[in-house]
Amino acid sequence: MSKHLPVITINREYGAGGRSLAAILSEKLGIPYYDKDFVLKTMEESGYDREDVEREGEELSRSSMVLNDILNGTVSYTSSHDAIFNAERNVILKLAETPCIIVGRCANIILAEAGIDSINVYLHGPMENKLKHMDEISTDGKPVTEKSMEEHERKRRTFFKKYTGYEIFDASNYTFCFDVGKVDIPKCAEIVLGMLNRS
Repeated sequence: MSKHLPVITINREYGAGGRSLAAILSEKLGIPYYDKDFVLKTMEESGYDREDVEREGEELSRSSMVLNDILNGTVSYTSSHDAIFNAERNVILKLAETPCIIVGRCANIILAEAGIDSINVYLHGPMENKLKHMDEISTDGKPVTEKSMEEHERKRRTFFKKYTGYEIFDASNYTFCFDVGKVDIPKCAEIVLGMLNRS
């Protein structure tokens, strides 16, 4: 393995297995990965409570975006979405000072704009594969529906577009794009690790 490890970012469709890929790469490379950890770190950075950060940290409905755009024109209004995103950006830039893996949060674009080199991965796939994965990792025993997954995905795409100006699925912003219906998560990890071995 190369002695110089990069920052790795993972974006994904809802249920495509981003956290699972991050966990495998983290174990193999011996570097931390950050996903749910963002909640606590962003709470510290922004001053917002857990509920606000969990609700607004990576998803944005179209109606919320329109309302924020209207209200942001007034001097006294500060969007909680904007404040939380700015806090997340600061957290990402601090984390990227050492090798790590960051799941979501527009990290690939934030790092690119800051001139920080990273390996960027995007995971997508058929709905049946994503539903199966969500059922496998569910901790509350409640089945995940296709409708709820589509809603999460719409909000995530809206959030990414608003704060980066790009579509989350734009392949030009990634080093690797994997269809998890054809390439399973362990194989995705193997391919990324193989590239690092050659660097």
